[in-house]
Amino acid sequence: MMAMTARSSTSLCLRRTAAGRIEGVPKVGVVVGWARKREVRGLCVKGDGDGNQVSVDTVNGRKVNGVIHGSDASLHMGRCMGLGNEDGGGMVSVDSFKLGRFVEDRFVYRQAFVIRSYEIGPDKTATMETLMNLLQETALNHVMSSGLASDGFGATHEMNLRKLIWVVTRINIQVDKYSRWGDVVEIDTWVAASGKNGMRRDWIIRDYNTNRIIARATRETRMLSKIPEQVREEVQPFYLDRKLIHESNDDKIDKLTDETAENIRSGLAPRWSDMDVNQHVNNVKYIGWILESVPMNVLEDYHLTSITLQYRRECRQSQLVESLTSMTASDTEETSSCKPDLGSTHLLRLQEDKAEVIRARAEWRRK
Repeated sequence: MMAMTARSSTSLCLRRTAAGRIEGVPKVGVVVGWARKREVRGLCVKGDGDGNQVSVDTVNGRKVNGVIHGSDASLHMGRCMGLGNEDGGGMVSVDSFKLGRFVEDRFVYRQAFVIRSYEIGPDKTATMETLMNLLQETALNHVMSSGLASDGFGATHEMNLRKLIWVVTRINIQVDKYSRWGDVVEIDTWVAASGKNGMRRDWIIRDYNTNRIIARATRETRMLSKIPEQVREEVQPFYLDRKLIHESNDDKIDKLTDETAENIRSGLAPRWSDMDVNQHVNNVKYIGWILESVPMNVLEDYHLTSITLQYRRECRQSQLVESLTSMTASDTEETSSCKPDLGSTHLLRLQEDKAEVIRARAEWRRK
């Protein structure tokens, strides 16, 4: 017998069936089924009836999701899970559905994505969280496709042997145009050294149809200790020193306090689905928490065109978070098309001891 505590007023009764499954039966009539977790060993994808490999590399004549077939299919990632189907169709490599491709002598990894209906916001355009998710997906696929990835989430073989991980310290994203539902975007990414113990990753996002750059981003990561020489030798051949966003080292983000913040939102609680594989809150979740304390009229009338995040510490599931925001208007006497209409400063902190989690600075332009 299991017990579950529900936050809502709906009660939930759990019972074990003859087949060994655990079912929850709320009084409102919704049946919830539960099964013990076990390792997923395969995924069945059907081929066509003639024994040919299924291709999903084009939708309405446009290439999507970076799928590669034929001679370039050797750039597959990890273990191949090619499976047949009950109708006699051909073998399909599930890993091939994740593929992008290497360009520029394999220094740059490129992958395309369709903007899904669940990735857009109320204004029918992709959200900043969507862009962050796509950047993260492309980065991890880059590591996997290069052959560097071990069992760790983005960690190399040598890092995994030494139980090392990269820690994100700073992210800067600049957006010129947000894509809409059904648009195809193409993302390029590459890496370079950052100081003695860090790595920088850059991205550009293009509109696939026009080839126009619509967003760019850079991220700095570091290790908590000196990078072992074996790890350095492992990643150095992939370095491309091409910097997209130039920031000065003294580009400090001021710390907000109860006195300087205009809006404070308390009681933000991490959910189980917000956790990453390291049992920390996923980096993308922080964007949503930051926006929780932004005035509603700003969210409705302005586009978030730039945001810089400085990570101070990790947040775990048991910790409540507070979001602080202070808005600033631009100088109305200046009419430069490059100047934002609004600026904002943000702070995420732990509610219990006020320890900083993230400092952030953002820029906004009227829609």
